[in-house]
Amino acid sequence: MDEPILTIEEREAINGGRWFSSLSPSLRHDILRCTFVKRYKDGDLICARGDPPEQWIACAKGAVRVSSTAVSGKQVTLTYVEPGIWFGDVAIFDGDRRTHDAYAHGDTTIVCVARADFQKILASHIELYEALMRLQARRIRQLFGLVEDLNTLPLRARLAKQLIHLVRSYGVPNLADGSQMRIGLHLAQEELAQLLGASRQRVNQELKAMEREQAIRIEPGGLVVLDRAAVMRISEADDQ
Repeated sequence: MDEPILTIEEREAINGGRWFSSLSPSLRHDILRCTFVKRYKDGDLICARGDPPEQWIACAKGAVRVSSTAVSGKQVTLTYVEPGIWFGDVAIFDGDRRTHDAYAHGDTTIVCVARADFQKILASHIELYEALMRLQARRIRQLFGLVEDLNTLPLRARLAKQLIHLVRSYGVPNLADGSQMRIGLHLAQEELAQLLGASRQRVNQELKAMEREQAIRIEPGGLVVLDRAAVMRISEADDQ
């Protein structure tokens, strides 16, 4: 069932987003004034490939798994949208249908802006055009970086970079030892492997090697980064 109001934590996640927080107070106010809230359980479909672009969306809690389906019928995860991140604006802009599926990963809350309201905000806030251009430029840079990493870095370094990213986005300090960070986003090794374009077996081997080096700890409920500096050094390696 949809809830009309964000919780304090959810609103903080939206307001604290790097891109959203850079907007003027009046633009942020007008965007939030037009939003409506939707809540999903783990695995629920949020929007499907081929759907018309009806809403601009931001994640407020949990994560949104963006995926596509291979010719074989297997689902391939492309990315996870974290709290504070807006998406779906490309389809809103060009009016074409959505290119990927989006599913809730864990209990997930999103806020949506209807396309008609999005167009009205654009018409009254020229600032939003430039802000969206910055947002797209950042995404393109990230995409080029991922392609470069895929072609130049060994799996070990790419895995370490992904772990650092997950710690930044979903890290939860260990109450007993604040230097240890548990990755709050629960990913199966198969899901982690999909993000890296590698097999689960190879990712498992690299994780176990990092565990032997006492950089991480593998637990039934997920991963704990024991030595962030060590993982960072692995991520910066450009040769094996």
